[in-house]
Formats: sequence, structure tokens, C-alpha cells
Amino acid sequence: MSNAGCRIFLKMDRPSRELVEGFKGLPVANIADEMNRFFCVDARIKPYNTKPLLGTAFTVKARVADNLLLHKALELAQPGDVIIVDAQGDLANAITGEIMMTQAAINGLAGVVIDGAIRDAEAMKELDMPVYAAGVQPKGPYKDGPGEINVPVTCGGVIVNPGDIVVGDADGIVIINPADAPVILEKAKAKLAKEQAIIQGIKDRVPRDKSWVDKALEKAGCEIIDGYYK
Repeated sequence: MSNAGCRIFLKMDRPSRELVEGFKGLPVANIADEMNRFFCVDARIKPYNTKPLLGTAFTVKARVADNLLLHKALELAQPGDVIIVDAQGDLANAITGEIMMTQAAINGLAGVVIDGAIRDAEAMKELDMPVYAAGVQPKGPYKDGPGEINVPVTCGGVIVNPGDIVVGDADGIVIINPADAPVILEKAKAKLAKEQAIIQGIKDRVPRDKSWVDKALEKAGCEIIDGYYK
């Protein structure tokens, strides 16, 4: 008998650590560019420390203002997992705080992302594990359920499946389907190398061909006036 909305799936397919670690150090912006600028969580979900985020999605669908399933997820998630909590973006109650996040770090988790609120924000700055959330709220959560673990969830407008690769930095978070990851990885590496070469050229004062700017303006029909605005 299925109890949809109150279920825990114990098994999930995780990509190889080698594949996941391949994204280490790659800027989220470069990865997103090679995914046609999709699959980035909404900008309202921000980092609360400077630890880089990289791991495998372990998903939690929580009832608004409730963290019972997150407590269970802390027992089940493995080192290298990133717990992604779909709390529907609600900021009325914090879903987690210093105690639970300290436990997550001690357990070797690669990070926690809350599409909802956290508390103890100052403590998160010193935590040796990345934490992202949509906001901060001192009011604590309830622990009644229901909810689900290891099912597809929505986080910042992006569908996240258990086992997806999660990469985050100061710019935000991108979600990668493991099936697409090998191709995206190589493209993102090439993108980074190209941008690094451009930046070095700028520093070395190498002239750049920016003729495309005027061509684009001409195509748009932009009027260029040799005079003052009146």
C-alpha cells in the first residue's frame, strides 16, 4: 500500500565519485553557460558561508515549517551527499539551525541546500560545510511530518532528482543530470580555459576584436548621435 506524501526511499543511484570530482573548481557560471543557461536555482537561495559546494543530491520534500524528514535524512545520507530540502520556499519558520548542520558536517555531508529558511546564521559562517538557504528566520520548525525522501523535488525553480550532481559557489547553484555530466564537464573545462586566456590577454593589454558590438547595435537599429542629449 502506497502512502504518497509520506514515503522514504532508501535506495538511490549515485554517479561515480570520479565524475562528481571532475567538476571541482569549475565556476558555476561556466557550467551553466554550457547548459544553455538553464538548471540554476533561483538567486534567492544564497550561500551562508564561503565553502564550495560539490556533491550528489539527496532529496527531501518537507511540509512547510516542518523538519521531521530532514532529521531522518541526516541519518540516511552518505558522505559526499548534498541534502536538498524542498520546503516550498517558505520563510515563516526555520527548517534547520546550528545543531543539525553541525551534525551534517560531522557526518561528512558535502552540503545542505534549503529552499526555505534557516537560523543561527552567524554559526553557519564558521561551519566546515556549505549551507545555502532562501532566508533566515529565528522561529524554529515543527516535527510532525509528513514528507518524502529520495523523490524528485523542486529547489529554486529547478527539478532535482536523487543522484543529480550539485555544484555551488558564490554565484549560486547548478544542478546536473549525471547522464549529461561527462559532456558538460568537458565543455565547461574548455569554457574556463578560454575565459582565463581572455582575462590574461586583457591584463597583458592585448587588443581585442570587439567589432561584433557595433554590428549587433547596427542590426538592432540603434541610433548613434554625435551630439548632446537635449
